[in-house]
Amino acid sequence: TGATALAQDAAACPSCFFFSPQNEMDDVPFFDVQLPYELAINIFQYLDRKELGRCAQVSKTWKVIAEDEVLWYRLCQQEGHLPESSISDYSCWKLIFQECRAKEHMLRTNWKNRKGAVSELEHIPDAVLCDVHSHDGVVIAGYTSGEVRVWDTRTWDYVAPFLESEYEEDEPGMQPYVSFVRINSSLAVAAYEDGFLNIWDLRTGKYPIHHFEHDARIQALALSKDDATVATASAFDVVMLYPNEEGYWQIAAEFEVQKLVDYLEIVPDTGRYPVAVATAGDLVYLLKAEDSARTLHYVYGQPVTCLDVSANQVAFGVKSLGWVYEGNKILVYSLEAERCLSKLGNTLGDFTCVNLRDSPPNLMVSGNMDRRVRIHDLRTDKIALSLSAHQLGVSAVQMDDWKVVSGGEEGLVSVWDYRMNQKLWEVHSRHAVRHISFNSHSLITANVPYEKVVRNSDLDSFATHRRHRGLIHAYEFAVDQLAFQSPLPVCRSSCDTMTSYNYDLALTFPSDNI
Repeated sequence: TGATALAQDAAACPSCFFFSPQNEMDDVPFFDVQLPYELAINIFQYLDRKELGRCAQVSKTWKVIAEDEVLWYRLCQQEGHLPESSISDYSCWKLIFQECRAKEHMLRTNWKNRKGAVSELEHIPDAVLCDVHSHDGVVIAGYTSGEVRVWDTRTWDYVAPFLESEYEEDEPGMQPYVSFVRINSSLAVAAYEDGFLNIWDLRTGKYPIHHFEHDARIQALALSKDDATVATASAFDVVMLYPNEEGYWQIAAEFEVQKLVDYLEIVPDTGRYPVAVATAGDLVYLLKAEDSARTLHYVYGQPVTCLDVSANQVAFGVKSLGWVYEGNKILVYSLEAERCLSKLGNTLGDFTCVNLRDSPPNLMVSGNMDRRVRIHDLRTDKIALSLSAHQLGVSAVQMDDWKVVSGGEEGLVSVWDYRMNQKLWEVHSRHAVRHISFNSHSLITANVPYEKVVRNSDLDSFATHRRHRGLIHAYEFAVDQLAFQSPLPVCRSSCDTMTSYNYDLALTFPSDNI
C-alpha cells in the first residue's frame, strides 16, 4: 500500500515528491541523528545498485529506504531501461531493474557466443541488389529492376508495406536502377538512376506520397533519423525537401556547390531549420536552410573519403596528396563554432568509413583501406585501439559500449569485444559489406555486389542469388522471444521469399576457417 501510494504521488507531482511525507516513518536514524524520511531519500538517490544493496543490510529502517520505488525507478532510467515508462507503470521497480539486467546479460552472452536466429532476406528473381538501409529493425532494399522492398524484422506477425513506384506496369524491364534507399521510423525514400525520387509514408504504405525529379542522376541521398527532412544532391545542386504544416511537400532550401557531391548527411536535432553537411571533392559544405552554402573545410588536392555527423560535430576522412605528405587523417569539426577540434590518425591507407553518431561519448570508430579498424579517443586525439580486422579494406563499421562490428570489401563481417581486444566471431559472404546496423538484440548486414548484371541466369534462383545478386542477413539474439522456423513477412509479394533458422550460429559459421 505504501509503495503504491508512493508511486501515485510521485507520478502526480514528481517535482514536489521529495518535499512531502511519503512513508509511515517520520524520522530515520542516521548514526546519532534523526533525519526526515524525504531527506534520507535525497541522500540515498546518489547511491548505485551495489551501494543500495549494502545499505539495505544495515537495519530494517534502512532496508525500507534502500528499496524505495523512486530510487530503483531512477536507476532504471539512468541505465537506459524502459526510458519511456513512468513510475506508476510498475509496482516493484527493483524487480523490473533485476529483470532488465538479466535480459541484458543474456543478450550480451548470446552476442559473444553467436547464439540466436539468423534470417536471410531474399529478393525478386532476375534483379541485383543495389542499396540497403535500415532503421530500428526495419530494412529497405532497392534493386536493378527498379523495385523497392521493405521487411520488418522486429516482429514475426507484421506485414510490411509493399512499395510501388510511379512507373507503369506495362513497361517491364524499363524501370531504371535504384541508386539509393533510406528509411526512418515513418518514411521510406528511394532515388533512381534517371534522377527521380520517391517518398513513401510507412503508415499509409504502398504508393508514394511525393515525387521529385532532378535533371541529372542523383549522386547522394540523405534522410533525417528524427523527422521528415530529405536531402538530395544532383549535378551541382543540393535540395532539401520538407512537408509543411498541411502535409504538402516543398523545397525547404536549395544550394549550389562547385563540384559534384560525394557524401551527404543531415544533422540530427537541429530544431526548426534543417542542416546538412555535404562533401564535394576536397570541399566540405555546411548547408543551413535559412542561410547560403558555407565552406566548412577546404584544402586543395585533399579529397574527402568518408563522412558522418552527430548533433554537434562532423567527422570526415581526408586523403593527403602533394609534395608534403602528412598522412591520411580524420578531421572532427564543431558545427556550432565551425572550426576543427581534432586531427586523428596518420595512416598510409584512405579512411573508407567513420561512425561518429552511434559511438559512445568521446569515442569514434573508423575503417581504413589498410584493413584496420581504429577506435579514436576524442579527448586525447589519440588512437585508443587498432584492430587488424579484414583481408581487404574496411567498408562499414559501428560500435557501442563494448563491441565493434565491422564489414570488409572481401565480404567478411567481424564482431569484436574491444575491451578484451578479442575477435568473437565472423561470417563471410561473397560480396562487399555495404551496410551494418545493430542494437542490443539484433544485427542487420548487407552484402551488395559491384556488378549490376546477373550472370548465369540459367542457374537455379538460390545459387544465382548467392553468387551474383547480393544478400541481406538479419540476426536476432533474443532467442527466447523467437519461435522455431518462424517465417519473416516480406512486402506482400509472392515472389519474395525468406528463410529463417533458429540455432547456435557457431555451428553454422565457424570463425577460424572461412
